[in-house]
Amino acid sequence: MNTKLTLTIEKTVIDRAKKYAREKDNSLSDIVENYLKILTKEQDSPDIKLTPLIKSLKGSFKAPQEFDYKKDLSRGLSEKYL
Repeated sequence: MNTKLTLTIEKTVIDRAKKYAREKDNSLSDIVENYLKILTKEQDSPDIKLTPLIKSLKGSFKAPQEFDYKKDLSRGLSEKYL
C-alpha cells in the first residue's frame, strides 16, 4: 500500500533530484523509496559489520549493466595461475 509523504527539502536539491530522475527514466518517488529500502535493509542485518573505510566506499563504483564479474574473475584467475 502506498502512502503519501511530505518532505521539506531545499529547492535546488529538489530540482537536481528531478533532473536525475528524468535522466534515469524513473520517478523521484521511486528513487526515494528505493533509497529508504536500502537504508532500512542495512539495519535489518546487524551481523554484518562494515568498517568506516568500507562504508565510505560503498556505492562509489557503478559497474556497467552488461558487466559479468564471474567471467572477469575467471579470466583473471586463469591468467594468474595458468
